[in-house]
Order: sequence, then structure tokens, then C-alpha cells
Amino acid sequence: MLERILEPEVMDTKEDADEYESIDNADVNEEFVNRALELAPSRGDVLDVGTGPGDIAVLFARKAPALRVLAIDLGEHMLAIARSRVARAGLTGRVEISRGDAKATGFAPRSFEMVISNSLVHHVPEPEMFFAEMKRVSKPGAGYFVKDLHRPDSETEHRHLVETYAGDCTAYQRRLFSDSLRAALTVSEVTNICARLGFEDVVVRRCSDRHWCLERKAIVALGTA
Repeated sequence: MLERILEPEVMDTKEDADEYESIDNADVNEEFVNRALELAPSRGDVLDVGTGPGDIAVLFARKAPALRVLAIDLGEHMLAIARSRVARAGLTGRVEISRGDAKATGFAPRSFEMVISNSLVHHVPEPEMFFAEMKRVSKPGAGYFVKDLHRPDSETEHRHLVETYAGDCTAYQRRLFSDSLRAALTVSEVTNICARLGFEDVVVRRCSDRHWCLERKAIVALGTA
């Protein structure tokens, strides 16, 4: 297994935001949201952690009109893009975009019926803090869907993934993907974190050749304090 090499926690330059926005993630976003909705409650509040340009939050809200989405990120340029997309989609009444730290959101305990996060964890230098915060802000029985890159076993696998999924991208985008793979966690690392934090009924699995997923179907009683 490759050693984990951290990358910057916050993508907060205009170049980062513009390059990330230019990547066509329509198919992977659709796949993410469809699976998240299979695990979601029928109504309530959903926290989208590390929303980036807001694609997931917008798509989720469009497909689930009974759910409200509060989406947070630390990158101001990303947040500006996200706010613009929410406004263009006419979803400002159901999607709120705000600046927030995945490790310390500031929300009250047991605030959300579901927590989702896509491609965030590899940016967090202390990922256990993110999972602890996710657990803290979730209502009992809340749904979870967290998906992120899986760190390759070897340099050979790393090269193969970069060539397969970023071979046609710009040099900047290839570097971002390469660095993100090296900064990612593994299924065993996420499983061990969840065990230490006392998560119940979660499934952590390898969900593609380059991703892991953490899942729990919502059984939350709406209105639980």
C-alpha cells in the first residue's frame, strides 16, 4: 500500500475552482446522488460536507423536493460558484450554501437526518475529526453516504488509474487527481476509524476501482431531538 501523502486541505484559488468546475462530473454526480437517495429519509435536513461547486447539492435537491440541503465548504471561490448554481437552479429556498469546516461545523448536535459527502475526505489531514463531527451532528438513525477516492496499493496501480481516468485531462487536472489518490484513505483505514468512534450499522466497502463508500440507510424518527 502506498504511503499517504497529504495535499492542501482547502482548494481556495480561482484556478483550483475553475479547473474543478470544468471537469465533466455529470455521470459520477448522478451515480452519487441516486445512491444517496436510496439511503435518504423521506424528508428532513441533509448536510452536504465539502460541496465544492455545489453540483451534488443542486442535483440532490432537484430529485428530492421533500429534503432541505445545507451545503458547506471552506473554499470561498468554490462557494461563489455553488451559490451561483443554486440561484440559477431556482433552489435558494431549499439549498443553503455556507462556509464551514468539515472537522468543526458549528452545528448543534443531532441536527441532521442525513449527512453526505463526495470527494472530501482525502483533503482532510485528520480524517477522524471529520467522521467524529459527522456522527455528532447526525440524529439517531440518520442516513450516511460518504464516497471518496481509495489510495492505490502500488505505483503501478496509481499510474494505471491516472492514465485511465485523467489521461485526456489537462496537466493541472492530472496532477490534482494523482495527488488526490496519494492522499486518499483505504477501506481498512475508514473501517478502523468508524470502529474507534463507535459507529453502528455502517457499511464501508470498495465501490469502484478508485473509490470507497461509507453507507447507512436512514431510519431516523423525524423530529427526534
